[in-house]
Amino acid sequence: MELHDVWFVLIAVLWTGYFFLEGFDFGIGVLTKLLARDRKERRVLINTIGPVWDGNEVWLLSAGGATFAAFPEWYATLFSGFYLPLLIILLCLIVRGVAFEYRAKRPEDKWQTNWEHAIFWTSLIPALLWGVAFGNIVRGVKINADMEYVGNFWDLLNPYSILGGLVTLSLFTFHGTVFAGLKTVGDIRVRARRLALKLGVVTAALALGFLIWTQADNGDVWSLIAMIIAVVSLVGAIGAVAAGREGWSFALSGVTITAAVAMLFLSLFPNVMPSSLNDAWNLTVTNASSTPYTLKIMTWCAGIATPVVLLYQGWTYWVFRKRIGTHHIADAH
Repeated sequence: MELHDVWFVLIAVLWTGYFFLEGFDFGIGVLTKLLARDRKERRVLINTIGPVWDGNEVWLLSAGGATFAAFPEWYATLFSGFYLPLLIILLCLIVRGVAFEYRAKRPEDKWQTNWEHAIFWTSLIPALLWGVAFGNIVRGVKINADMEYVGNFWDLLNPYSILGGLVTLSLFTFHGTVFAGLKTVGDIRVRARRLALKLGVVTAALALGFLIWTQADNGDVWSLIAMIIAVVSLVGAIGAVAAGREGWSFALSGVTITAAVAMLFLSLFPNVMPSSLNDAWNLTVTNASSTPYTLKIMTWCAGIATPVVLLYQGWTYWVFRKRIGTHHIADAH
């Protein structure tokens, strides 16, 4: 296996880690309107991700940085062609971080309500747009012989990519609902379980349609295996919710995300960004990659830094592993 193949796999792993961790982050943000009944319950939900949400976003920075260094042509075409949706995602992530920090800085009801609205929308919009973006990457976009995107924003809004956006939105929300059930106690935990059952059915229907469409257009044997794992895991997650086993449900919903992302990248390889105009103009792991020397240096750096990051983030989750409830939240003054 060549180094550019290795880095394609590593980038797929980074995106998988990001969607697994940030997925329930986004889901919790959406649940502040769908599940929480009052401000105290919203504070409970936000506190479940309070110690970890910013660490989860490190995976996005790592995935973007790795793409820039390992596949500069892919990075350039992707970020120029998808400029507007990626800019919207970036602005949402900025506002979302500010909202978490500033929501409780002032006691006025209007102040806190506005920031809570911001948390909801800046969680929902990226969860939707990431699916739209990856749907277009797998489907293929208008790339010319100079490796430049020649389409427009509206070309990105096609039935396949929109379905992909609905899948990521519903899957992340389901993932967040299961996480809420895992991390809370009391009435909110019970209602999270009920909501997860309803969301699970909707998610399964959307995901099945999207995965079958992907397999029919771009799939092979390996992507079919990944699709089967994703579907079986999602059904298992729903069953675990019904049985009240939040730990198993969260693990299985994570396997669903992992297998679904794996299927997308398996469907993509050896391309990194197909051209819908001419197959000869596809960006591949070969023509879009950096030099072998650059990839070699990156491999050494990643081998040293990655275990440290994983250990630190794992320790963070261990420290903040306990459940919380409304009785842990002090009354507002």
